[in-house]
Amino acid sequence: MAYRITLIPGDGTGPELVAATRLVLEATGLQFDWDMQDAGADVVERYGTPLPEAVLDSIRANRVALKGPITTPLGTGFRSVNVAIRKTLDLYANVRPARTTKGIPVCHEGVDLVVVRENTEDLYAGIEHDVI
Repeated sequence: MAYRITLIPGDGTGPELVAATRLVLEATGLQFDWDMQDAGADVVERYGTPLPEAVLDSIRANRVALKGPITTPLGTGFRSVNVAIRKTLDLYANVRPARTTKGIPVCHEGVDLVVVRENTEDLYAGIEHDVI
């Protein structure tokens, strides 16, 4: 069985990082069916938005996505694609698990940690404020 995954290469260093990540995932021997989707500055001219609805539809259908870095213009341009995805899909938590792996030398053995960061406040929320 192949796992269908939305794949968003991003822009800038994104495509290179996503290509390397794909190599690592495919080296596991699992089968993947990559649903390629474009988002970011490079697609604005084609679609009129950095986040086409097809990208969101793909994520909703597949329920999992791998996304490379996407440029967010400072001061002008468009709103962060990351923030738009979080808000549109109501992604409340950013979950980051970390574990030590047997056979790999580490300073601290037996680490099994999960960090949960809320996506609806602070910088993750993309709330703009006017300086008075």
